This record gives sequence, structure tokens and C-alpha cells, in this order.
Amino acid sequence: MPRGAGRTIAQNKKARYDYFIEETFEAGIVLQGTEIKSIRNGRINLKDSFARVNKNGEMYIHNMHISPYEQGNIYNHDPTRARKLLLHRKEIDKLVGQIQQKGYSIVPLKVYIKNGVAKVLIGLARGKKKYDKREALKQKQVKREMDRAIKDSLQK
Repeated sequence: MPRGAGRTIAQNKKARYDYFIEETFEAGIVLQGTEIKSIRNGRINLKDSFARVNKNGEMYIHNMHISPYEQGNIYNHDPTRARKLLLHRKEIDKLVGQIQQKGYSIVPLKVYIKNGVAKVLIGLARGKKKYDKREALKQKQVKREMDRAIKDSLQK
């Protein structure tokens, strides 16, 4: 099964617009109580979220919003709490070495369910400059116009 395969729950489309994604890693998420039920219902938002390594060498994802479960009880979780990511030590060490370089950060790209378990695809990202973003938009528009022209010529 290819990396990132499974039932996609949420995607961070803005991350691919704002960053060059150099490398991706699949990580498990440590969840509490009814969080998995909210994720399965699609009540998750990756906007403005990021990952960081703490002093103990553990990776946590911050600002990932998981809405409280509607049928939950008084033990609902804090929606934006930091959640631990489950990665191999070698992967964390590799990421730490990379983010110490200027301009690199770790951003979540998508959350999906794989074999009944919630996974997050994180990417080692380098920030884009404004002219890079404009160039990406131009290329996207050119591709769209080419596809439209091909489609129109096939229909005639």
C-alpha cells in the first residue's frame, strides 16, 4: 500500500501552496477518548497546524483542531491541545537535523484512516517566497487551459 493510502479525512491544501514539500513521513497520533469518533466524522481542521520536537525528543502536533464529539459526555477533550505523534527514532532524528537548517519546518499534509487507525502525513517543508507562489498559480492555470483545450478538441 503506498504511503498516504487510506480513507482521507482532512487535507491541508494551503501547506502545498505555502511550502515546497521535500519529504513526507507517516505518523500515528495519540488520541484521547472521543477524538477518533470526531475524526471519523470529519470534524478536524489542519489549518495553521505544525509539528515540533520537544526537549525529550518526542514530536507533537500543535494547533490541529478536533471538534468535541456531539454525543460525547463531560469528559470531552480540548480541541487544540498538542497531540503526540508516533514516529521511529531514526525518523525524528532525521527531521531534527533537517529543521535545524534555516527555513525548514514540519507541517501536516493530511489525516487519514488506515487499517482502522488515524494517521497523519507530515512533510518536511521549506517556505515559498511570494514569486514562487505566483509561478505555481501560473503553471496551474496553464495546465487547466491545456486540459480544457484537449477536452474541447476531443469533443469535436
